[in-house]
Amino acid sequence: MGTGAATADERSDGPLSVYYDGGCPLCRAEIDQYRRCAGAGQVAFVDVGRGATEPVLGPDLDRDRALRRFHVRTADGQLISGAAAFARLWRTLPGWRWLDRVVDLRVLGARPVLPLAELAYRLSLPLRPRLARLIARLR
Repeated sequence: MGTGAATADERSDGPLSVYYDGGCPLCRAEIDQYRRCAGAGQVAFVDVGRGATEPVLGPDLDRDRALRRFHVRTADGQLISGAAAFARLWRTLPGWRWLDRVVDLRVLGARPVLPLAELAYRLSLPLRPRLARLIARLR
């Protein structure tokens, strides 16, 4: 399932690569929070921002696409994006696992929270540049 939601069976519990825009103050602030968490040693944080050396992202992800949405890659090579990618990162960090459990909640075999989280994520994307400017001014 390339860039969409991944089922629990498709997710790896090993080391994770997180692709983020290091040129975005909002993204950097969020990643800095994650880096300070227990379990962050299992995560490779990869800056894909325009100011960074172009990283090797794999044949299914280029820099432009990585800058448009949040992506993670599991140890087995699966690429996950959007709300499912955040949930996968949260599962790796013990202090955030509760949030993964909320997003992964199953009701009658369905996962109703994940589509809502994805919708919220998509709605937040156009706000990201404004929030980034606000955070840059506050720092």
